[in-house]
Amino acid sequence: MNEISEGSDVADNAEVAVDLESSDYYLNRELSLLEFNWRVLEQAKNENTPLLERLNFLCISSTNLDEFFEVRVAGLIQKVELGVAQRAYDGLSSKETLEAICLRAHELVEAQYVVLNTMMFPLLEAEGIRFIRREDWNEAQQVWLRKYFEEELLPMLSPLGLDSAHPFPRILNKSLNFIVSLTGKDAFGRKSGLAVVRAPRSLPRVIQLPREVQSGEDDFVFLTSVIHAFVGDLFYGMKVKGCYQFRVTRNSDLLVDSEEISDLLHAVEGELAQRHYGDEVRLEVAHHCPEEMIEFLLDRFGMTEQALFQVNGPVNLNRIQAVYKLVSRPDLKFPPFSPTTPSAIESGKSLFDAIRKQDVLLHHPYDSFGSVIDFLRQASIDPKVLAIKQTLYRTGPDSPVVDALVAAANNGKEVTVVIELRARFDERANIALATKLQEAAVHVVYGVVGYKTHAKMVLVVRREGKKLSHYVHLGTGNYHRATARMYTDYGLLTCDRSIGEDVRWVFFQLTSLGKMPKLEKLLQSPFTLHSGLLEKIERETAHAQAGKTAKVIFKVNSVVEPKTIQALYRASMAGVNVHLIVRGMCCLKPGIPGVSDRIEVRSIVGRFLEHTRVFYFENDGKPEVYCSSADLMERNLFKRVEVCFPIENKKHKDRIIRDLDLYLTDNSQAWLLQTDGVYEQPVALNANFDLEPRSAQMRLLELSAQL
Repeated sequence: MNEISEGSDVADNAEVAVDLESSDYYLNRELSLLEFNWRVLEQAKNENTPLLERLNFLCISSTNLDEFFEVRVAGLIQKVELGVAQRAYDGLSSKETLEAICLRAHELVEAQYVVLNTMMFPLLEAEGIRFIRREDWNEAQQVWLRKYFEEELLPMLSPLGLDSAHPFPRILNKSLNFIVSLTGKDAFGRKSGLAVVRAPRSLPRVIQLPREVQSGEDDFVFLTSVIHAFVGDLFYGMKVKGCYQFRVTRNSDLLVDSEEISDLLHAVEGELAQRHYGDEVRLEVAHHCPEEMIEFLLDRFGMTEQALFQVNGPVNLNRIQAVYKLVSRPDLKFPPFSPTTPSAIESGKSLFDAIRKQDVLLHHPYDSFGSVIDFLRQASIDPKVLAIKQTLYRTGPDSPVVDALVAAANNGKEVTVVIELRARFDERANIALATKLQEAAVHVVYGVVGYKTHAKMVLVVRREGKKLSHYVHLGTGNYHRATARMYTDYGLLTCDRSIGEDVRWVFFQLTSLGKMPKLEKLLQSPFTLHSGLLEKIERETAHAQAGKTAKVIFKVNSVVEPKTIQALYRASMAGVNVHLIVRGMCCLKPGIPGVSDRIEVRSIVGRFLEHTRVFYFENDGKPEVYCSSADLMERNLFKRVEVCFPIENKKHKDRIIRDLDLYLTDNSQAWLLQTDGVYEQPVALNANFDLEPRSAQMRLLELSAQL
């Protein structure tokens, strides 16, 4: 593997002279997350990426920003309003963080619409994919769109004229709305003024014109254009002076007081009803909206100009993503691929026989998620299987995983499912899932109040001769068939006795809430995961101090927890080479002379969402590799139930080490974090960059195709 350069010499007493809790050594968590969306947006500008995939990345950056405001910005606003004085580890107060976010987020939104208007629209039009403006509609299109308005839109619209009897309405979170200024008199002889029109949520925001009225191969019209064109029909006898789209983003985090509730299910259901109408945190309006209209909206929502975003295009930018599925142009998309099945698993043969021979390592999406589904399906019908236990965080609708669990219950197996109701933005789906499983006589529990159950585990208890054997699946990602084709995750199928016993005890704890003995091989939060990782980092530090080979490689989604960051700083100061592959947030500052000059932080942004969590320790030539459901965040380490499991089979361990090496030598989709928090691509850091392009994800696809 690539090694970090020697860097500056570190004196033996350097650690004593450095205050590792100083804010000088930390990046802001929220700003770091915002920077990830810049890296996603850069993929939309990448000429080596297929055009419709570039459009997809643009929309993803917008969707991510929505959630950022709904959760992160909303939380900061609450802290400011409550007068919380505590500063983050980077030294910024909540108010200062909000101000910094405001500047950077406005820059990001402006960049998004520049990409849309100056890159996406012209490039798509050159490929015959057009978004036709109102002024460019031909006569046939005008006739068809008027009919569409009258038959599809008009019956569903309820324009609201504003007066004392019709106060400004409650605006649904992220809904598309129009503020309309009017002149003339209404039906009751009064002077008209303002009205609000909300676009129906059930209608697409992008309308594909039928072939008979298309001018090109794929012609589209925005719903906003249709409403703008015919909004006058809603106000008969009055004249529309102006019509301007707007959208409000609200606080969407559920507030469930775990100390005061007696029934978590009903508490979450109650909060879901309020999610659409949380406190306002952002206002998006059309760029040409008059100042007086903007001031009116800001006043009605109780927001300042800091929360205002004027955009040159559709306010719901992410809804353009629908075009990706509507356009059948394989040449403008990533080439399709077929996930493989590991050679250890023979088609049509018993998975239990295969797992009994050797552990099976899965790397999704390169390896098929179907192997996990087959494992559950075989367990559901195998007469030797007595019980199945599983955690579910996100599964998706019509899940074959759930179908297998229902079938197992119907076949007389003892089935226990731990469902995390508070999986953000999946709460409603998980409530429906819980109901479906309970109707099938599955034993359903909702984890531990106050601690989200984020671990990914399946335990199958099977009678084999005179003994009970434990077959286990442990993963870094959710049991979700759709995301398994888009997210990279590791999964382990094993019947290792110690791991099986450990998993059984974790399930026992989740259902009974009782204490359990010390686990033999698994690390578990909130109990042993944090301390276990720190001990292994400190072991590498001791090895370096003793002149032995020492290296740490972590691949995670986030590095935020301060004690872990401090341990990595101490390791670097002692001479440990530290490689961090961090997709999103990273509060650690690499490259600080004498402190973190042996630490490299890189982020990989590509076709697949990097989601694997891997912890590698050199261990003086006896490498240890762990996979986990947890990131290096305080919530994962102290407020969630997570598991971290060892990869002990040498072939599997070598495979993960090979994968890590591919990520560490990636020079195409990698971004390197600089000390000031800015991310740069390798080519930008090396003026003489002439190396052959290397992409970890592309290489993994090639290796998968060779199997």
